[in-house]
Amino acid sequence: MKKVLVLGGTRFFGKRLVQLLADSGAEVTVATRGLAEADLPPQVKRLTLDRDDKSALATAGEQQWDIVYDNICYSYQNAVDACEVFRGKVGKYVLTSTLSVYDFSDQALKEEAFDPYTYPLRPGTREGVSYQEGKRQAEAVFFQTAAFPVAAVRFPIVLAEDDYTRRLHFHVEHVQQEQPIGLVNPEAVMCFIHAGEAAKFLAWVGTDAFTGPVNANSQGTITLQALLDTISQAVGKPARIEAETDPAHQSPFGFPHSFFMDTSKAAAAGYAFAALDSWLPELIQSIAKETVQAKA
Repeated sequence: MKKVLVLGGTRFFGKRLVQLLADSGAEVTVATRGLAEADLPPQVKRLTLDRDDKSALATAGEQQWDIVYDNICYSYQNAVDACEVFRGKVGKYVLTSTLSVYDFSDQALKEEAFDPYTYPLRPGTREGVSYQEGKRQAEAVFFQTAAFPVAAVRFPIVLAEDDYTRRLHFHVEHVQQEQPIGLVNPEAVMCFIHAGEAAKFLAWVGTDAFTGPVNANSQGTITLQALLDTISQAVGKPARIEAETDPAHQSPFGFPHSFFMDTSKAAAAGYAFAALDSWLPELIQSIAKETVQAKA
């Protein structure tokens, strides 16, 4: 039986990961600050700690782990603390990273477009740095200094009905209410992944021999215009796209340029992602229905 620690596993794809691990027979412990209620499998153990407090994190390092999943590492210091705390205590470390480590591109981004093995280390906490830089630093620290095997899974925007950021919900609701949606570049190409597959891929990465950075997203891409067209078809109303709007109406997907990844590395390692169009239209329909019911 594998002994697994999940740092941040009480909601969204983290919660799904915990369920998959528990179902596989692993002995799972979830470590969070204990601020959110979570309906986790009864056999799952819990640790209450502040990820930003090294002394608190060290309580997790008092045990030996086969796998540690880190969904809440956002800075150089977070990564340094983990490398020290789990030194000699973990068989494999899986870091949840992001598409945001890259810069915008009109080409599908491959892992080598951001090289964490050579990226300059800049000590600091998450305060005062961008999300992009914080995640770049986290990857760089792990791959340059960790004394244990590390994989970094680079996710794009993750979607599902229970997405607490409600970014896709924003678009569905705006179209339903005939409100403007601010988009600088409706032809920007994007990629996504469903929360269920994000969890499934993390579980696979943990048990596979795979290490290093790896992109993870559904097969296929979609332009912002096509996304809104799909939403319009689902709700029966046109989308009001405007280049400039009040901040409250700016799309949370409003990238000025295309931003999507190449997943051939994962494919070569033996993982096949679901097609984007196999789940995204259905998800949009579900959110649209949920929104209508909430108003009734």
